[in-house]
Amino acid sequence: MFSLTLVERVTCPESCHHWEDCYGNNMPFAHRFNTIGLLHTLEDEIAALSKKYPKGIVIRLHVLGDFYSVSYVAFWERMLELYPNVCIFGYTGRWFEPIHHAIAEMNRRWPNRCVIRYSRNRTYIPGDDWRYAASESYNSGVTFTCPEQLSALPNCASCGACWIADKTVKFLSH
Repeated sequence: MFSLTLVERVTCPESCHHWEDCYGNNMPFAHRFNTIGLLHTLEDEIAALSKKYPKGIVIRLHVLGDFYSVSYVAFWERMLELYPNVCIFGYTGRWFEPIHHAIAEMNRRWPNRCVIRYSRNRTYIPGDDWRYAASESYNSGVTFTCPEQLSALPNCASCGACWIADKTVKFLSH
């Protein structure tokens, strides 16, 4: 499992309900990548990792930051097309805008290799096209609390519940 951290707020929608209390506020030493020239470097790294790990790699997108353009979503879709052993997952604050629609389409096209959940206080509805992530203030509906945040697991990579569960992920701190 690999992760990508972008510059928060610069790549995030201002409508994000965590704009003021962003997860990144408490991560002063996280290594954030600027988006300028990033895609060429990412593509080279994904090609190398895909070759090194032929059984597959999982990339956790945006520990900090977010999808910042439709063309950036298209980049990830192209990586899924080029590298059948690559899977991606993550969260986004994008909602009802062109970037959101591009992400939703990518989720639909690659359901077994792409799970981008929406940071929204909304319950999973069977048959719904989107998967949701709830903030800590959401306490109703069909949810499960992130096992890693309950210290039930050594790390996020050892779980995968947010990848496969048809429920809203509830975070103690999101």
